[in-house]
Amino acid sequence: MSSTPTTTRFNYVDYLWDDEAAARLGDDQVALFLYRSNILGADLRITNYGGGNTSCKTIERDPLTEQEVEVMWVKGSGGDIGTLTRSGIAGLYTERLRDLKKVYGGLADEDRMVGLFNHAIFDLDSKAPSIDTPLHGLLPFKHIDHLHPDAVIAVAAAEGSEEITREIWGDTIGWVPWQRPGFDLGLQLERTLAENPDIRGIVLGSHGLFTWGDTSYECYMNSLEVIEMASAYIEQKVKEQGTVFGGEKVKPLGKVERRAKAAKLMPLLRGLASSEARMVGHFTDSDTVLQFIDSYDLQRLAPMGTSCPDHFLRTKIQPLVLDLQTQQDLSDPAQVLVQLQPAFATYREQYRQYYESHKHPNSPAMRDPNPVVIIYPGVGMFTFAKNKQTARVASEFYVNAINVMRGAEAISAYTSLPRQEAFDIEYWLLEEAKLQRQPKEQPLSRKVALVTGAGGGIGKAIADKLVAEGAVVVLTDVAEERLKEAYATYGRDSATYAVADVTDSASIAAAFDRACLEFGGVDIVVHSAGLAISKPLEEHTEKDWDLLQDVLVKGQFHLAQAAVGVMRGQGLGGDIIPIASKNGLVSGPNNVAYGTAKAAQQHMARLLAAELGPDNIRVNTVNPDGVIIGSKIWEGAWAEGRAKAYGITVEELPAHYAKRNLLNEIIRPQDIAEGVFALAAILTKSTGNIINVDGGMATAFVR
Repeated sequence: MSSTPTTTRFNYVDYLWDDEAAARLGDDQVALFLYRSNILGADLRITNYGGGNTSCKTIERDPLTEQEVEVMWVKGSGGDIGTLTRSGIAGLYTERLRDLKKVYGGLADEDRMVGLFNHAIFDLDSKAPSIDTPLHGLLPFKHIDHLHPDAVIAVAAAEGSEEITREIWGDTIGWVPWQRPGFDLGLQLERTLAENPDIRGIVLGSHGLFTWGDTSYECYMNSLEVIEMASAYIEQKVKEQGTVFGGEKVKPLGKVERRAKAAKLMPLLRGLASSEARMVGHFTDSDTVLQFIDSYDLQRLAPMGTSCPDHFLRTKIQPLVLDLQTQQDLSDPAQVLVQLQPAFATYREQYRQYYESHKHPNSPAMRDPNPVVIIYPGVGMFTFAKNKQTARVASEFYVNAINVMRGAEAISAYTSLPRQEAFDIEYWLLEEAKLQRQPKEQPLSRKVALVTGAGGGIGKAIADKLVAEGAVVVLTDVAEERLKEAYATYGRDSATYAVADVTDSASIAAAFDRACLEFGGVDIVVHSAGLAISKPLEEHTEKDWDLLQDVLVKGQFHLAQAAVGVMRGQGLGGDIIPIASKNGLVSGPNNVAYGTAKAAQQHMARLLAAELGPDNIRVNTVNPDGVIIGSKIWEGAWAEGRAKAYGITVEELPAHYAKRNLLNEIIRPQDIAEGVFALAAILTKSTGNIINVDGGMATAFVR
């Protein structure tokens, strides 16, 4: 059971320290520092993903001299304190790091100093030290937190920040003006402490907070208490004002209507935001977001940009605010695009001007000029980035920025970083180097897939393959429990699901709305939902016939219609891949309804390929055969029917099917998934084709 604080009541932050959990770590100071980091990082109001850093100092035995030395353990470059582990920290000789003061050549020397941190490495398994390393190393405390709490950044970004800091904390908190992170900022912290030896922390102007303690717990409590004092001060100011952001200017739509409108708009925004590279989207309509985007102060504050460096690195310097009416009809995508295109063109041009006006001779080339954050008053906030996680995190960071603006405006007035300072952070050579170190993107990165029948063996294998190759996937199936089980196997930002009946066009439309709202649109549609009925002609019923035609053929028709509507709105092309069967090409006994439906799927794909080629929408078919192991279709009556047709037992079916193909191979769901991947990622100039994944059936050769 979690402990509760005995001396302090926290209203703003959550007290998460668990005495029992901490006790299990014993006197392992590094483990306690990691524990503290993780629980601090669990609250996005304290520090967002990847933001801030934490550290501790311990006494270790030097392997070269066998003398006891002080070692600082600190979050490494690019890490996240909420998920920080032993592999994500750097261990450095504290004294060697402090000795770098002897060779520091001033602000022009900042980038060189980062390379010199490696000369102070103690732990050879260290993560690369971050730019903030000297900020921890030049302070003497055993445990240190550098956090980006919304409440404290609001103070740091408020007009008159230094005086407000003194008003809230008296002489217990120091203050330093805005300074880009680096060695000089570490020296400023050291100097501030020397001049004020009794302080419990330091506010960094427009940036964040440093706090400390002799133990991990003391450091944790100190951080929470300082943050709580800032929050209480802000809420009192809000109460005195009686309103925030000037009050409500736009009445927001109801939740259902907001999300329906967002789902219709997202593919259009995604296409426009993908003019340089394909993006994945995220939508937010929280109360915090709506309070800001529907306010009188939106048009004044949004162009000012954010303050904390981590914010605009994720969100760009400012959002794009759409000039759309809350009640605007979005039923005609072409008309809406005509209205949206000038706003995007203007944003890109303004970003180019921002780059050209502030670049240095050695600045990296201009990055994608499209907006990351897009605001639709009355509806919500859209963010677009290279993958779902990055888009979601950008949204979270802008929510942090909203909280900062709210607090700063309540205190006095919000101030943002000067444009040149913002540019120098955004295009910092060290940041560019970090970007260049990122791993190469996977083949299906930036793609959104929708897979029907994803609760079954073949559909699930296809979804697994697409996610493994970088796509995000919308799983659909009529069986909700099976669908939930499948969904539970994926990470937070890899998949979502929608219960959908492919025979019902409204159900399919709802699934595509889910895809658009969750990820921004759809690029790959795989029709894997299916069933099989094997009976002699005289035993087939009209119900059997209708069921097969509805699920396999009409379902494919509904999917194609819905997919094309989204894909044309995006303007990014796409892939439609039905999973048919060898039985659509080969005549066999007891198979008239199933074989006919599969043949219809195959020919529909050819017809669609001919029609959709000008839209760069490719339609290709994967033909499996004999996928017995792991396939839901082969459970029950179908397997019994096929075994009866061939005069063998159900148990003999896998071997029977393997023996009859040219390669003598058993075909598995994963093999069908490889066929889908080949069409979506490799054979990108193919359409109207059929790929047989059957081990080689001569009677099913297409040509």
